[in-house]
Amino acid sequence: MNVDPRVEAWVSLQLSGIAPRPLAQMLRAFGSPEAVLAATPAQRRAAVATPAGKAAITAPDRERLARTLAWLEEPGASLVAWDDADYPRALLEIGDAPPVFYCLGRRELLARPALAIVGSRNATPQGCADAKAFAAALAAGGLTIVSGLALGIDAAAHRGALTHSGSSVAVVGTGLDRVYPARNRDLAHALATRGALVSEFAPGTPPLPANFPRRNRLISGLARGVLVVEATLSSGSLITARLAGEQGREVFALPGSIHSPFSKGCHRLIRDGAKLVETAQDILDELKFPAVLPAGATPVKSPGARDPAAAAVLAALGHSPADVDTVAARSGETAAAALAALTALELDGQVASLPGGLWQRMG
Repeated sequence: MNVDPRVEAWVSLQLSGIAPRPLAQMLRAFGSPEAVLAATPAQRRAAVATPAGKAAITAPDRERLARTLAWLEEPGASLVAWDDADYPRALLEIGDAPPVFYCLGRRELLARPALAIVGSRNATPQGCADAKAFAAALAAGGLTIVSGLALGIDAAAHRGALTHSGSSVAVVGTGLDRVYPARNRDLAHALATRGALVSEFAPGTPPLPANFPRRNRLISGLARGVLVVEATLSSGSLITARLAGEQGREVFALPGSIHSPFSKGCHRLIRDGAKLVETAQDILDELKFPAVLPAGATPVKSPGARDPAAAAVLAALGHSPADVDTVAARSGETAAAALAALTALELDGQVASLPGGLWQRMG
């Protein structure tokens, strides 16, 4: 294996277990990763303004070091370090940027203007449709869409952005030789080809629970702002939104039905000062990004049902989830007729069935 000494030094530091802040202090004091490794423990302790124990550097496991260096020789794999000319400037603005991280795919995307889109893993069909449509519109306008490769809103946002010029970046909580969740394996492969995946965790790192809140600061840090599409009050997306505010990023939220638990997190953000958005152009205007979009953010399907009964049922459904009996009472149809119309509308992509016998309008 042809090993670059500089890359080996960076990987050795990354695998040593030292936290980003004391490592950053050492790098400023000694000038390079090679010099940090060559310094004595006493010299390293003297260079950091933290308890001595936090300045300790443990020699990395040689087998893990070799595996990481071998992974870096794979096509599209690279290491991004503070002393690289293309280290993302956006990350340099946050207080605990990783001195080194790993990238798989189109590394140049990390330097482009970006927006993060996050939300619930257990999103509604409408929430996923909104995330995908907003991501597609914003990526078509030149913004790179950043998210976390989770199920639900994250995955929808990545898929919406991948087919456009802005494309998408996933910040993950595992090593880049793993895909979590496994259901997103095809999506991860598409990102590695047409977008990028980023992790501050070395190859081989499993999906430990503590990794995911930690990676959230990079999702917001890489972006000019964060859009929360759907979130319950306990959603991790609210952590990302809080971090975005602390980092000086804009926070946007999509409002929803007052009856939906997936709207409560967004509504809290709006009450706390997040900007309510209804179209992608709202976001571009706030970010002072060139206006290149039509007025609508999401492609709105025509409510043109195939027959008057279906049109009446669609109108009666409104924009909040409802059960068949409620729709029947509103529309004046029998429950059987309302169910038949809803089934036809679902096949047409205009409504979606939800757990609990509820139905929701799409768009």
